[in-house]
Formats: sequence, structure tokens, C-alpha cells
Amino acid sequence: MPKSVTAKGSCCKDKPRCKKCPVVLKRLADAGLAERTGKRTYLVVDGIPKKELKALRSPRKALQR
Repeated sequence: MPKSVTAKGSCCKDKPRCKKCPVVLKRLADAGLAERTGKRTYLVVDGIPKKELKALRSPRKALQR
């Protein structure tokens, strides 16, 4: 069952980015692991592999599809 997540207002640009960062949530949506439901809300798929989430949170986007 997908989990609803609300993005923060702005990106803090920490390294690695936090899980509620709008940049990370957009990358998840682009990878097909989340669906945007509103301006700042996303439905995130449960069971995202840790390695994949870590790659999406890194400064350089490691997953090139």
C-alpha cells in the first residue's frame, strides 16, 4: 500500500538530501516509484530498495534510465 508523503517547502541542499526533500520526491516520481497527487503531496511505493533510495538522494543522480 502506498504511503502519502508531503514534501518540505524548500530544499535544504544537505548531502545526502533528506527523504522529504522536494528534489528527492520528484526523482522518485520520475523513476516510477512515486506518484504526485497534489502540489506537494506524493504517494510513495512501499519497499523501495535501500540502494536505489540512496542513489536518488545523492548529489549526483546515480540512476540514469
